[in-house]
Amino acid sequence: MKLAMIGLGKMGINLVANLRRNGHEVVAYDLNQAAVTEATNLGAVAATDLDDVIAQLPTPKIVWVMLPAGKPTDATIQTFSEKLNANDILIDGGNSFFEDSLKHNELLSAQGIKFFDAGTSGGMSGANHDGNFMIGGDDAEAFKIIEPIFEGIAQEDGYLYTGKAGSGHYLKMVHNGIEYGMMQSIAEGFDVLEHGQFDYDNEAVAKVWSNGSVIRGWLMELAQSAFSKDPNLEQLKGVMHSSGEGKWTLDEALKLQVPTPVIAMSLMMRYRSMEDDTFTGKVVAALRNEFGGHAVDKK
Repeated sequence: MKLAMIGLGKMGINLVANLRRNGHEVVAYDLNQAAVTEATNLGAVAATDLDDVIAQLPTPKIVWVMLPAGKPTDATIQTFSEKLNANDILIDGGNSFFEDSLKHNELLSAQGIKFFDAGTSGGMSGANHDGNFMIGGDDAEAFKIIEPIFEGIAQEDGYLYTGKAGSGHYLKMVHNGIEYGMMQSIAEGFDVLEHGQFDYDNEAVAKVWSNGSVIRGWLMELAQSAFSKDPNLEQLKGVMHSSGEGKWTLDEALKLQVPTPVIAMSLMMRYRSMEDDTFTGKVVAALRNEFGGHAVDKK
């Protein structure tokens, strides 16, 4: 299948590698020419602008937008709403707010363009191999056209068509809220160990907890990886940045009057970390860097 990837950042370029590995033809475009060159090294075909993207695609044209949420995604989807034709397909694989996705769906549907909001999880490694995708979109028949893409690039049982437009990004929003709470809990546990009377090897602790324990999982494996590079995370400041999805989840919970105290407190702790250094903040910052390549503040 031939499709376009718009946005070749940390996630987009890894998706290009995954798509190419699964036999898909990719037309790649980004404002950063070096990223386009990297995509061509993976076997993608470069596009000079969005018109060139469209010119290189067969009908129905399939465009995957992988850009930061907000204005970059809004502007790009607005442009494609004027350039694509009825029955063409646009996938937003970024972490857009679900209410923005509803607006994008309304805009594109008015032109007969099929819109799918695909929440993408698994970090950079998932984008590159065996990813996880939560896909909303009003047209179930149109989803069948793009389903082979997700079958190849996702882990087994690692994609779900969730129905109505907006539902994919809504599910990813809640997923990220859960992620906030899980990372905060792991970080607080290591903070207790850091202040306790015993001298633990953090990497060894994370390793044993990763093998057979109740709290084993990918985040614990990432903790082990982070501690292997910096045993006490002395090179990091405990500043925990946030991309917004934890706040969106909390806002939605408050609107629905659903109690989410763990997610709420984990978000508050991220705000707290912006003021003073904490070991909890160091662990969460290290975990975010490990799975998503997110920026860390170093001493």
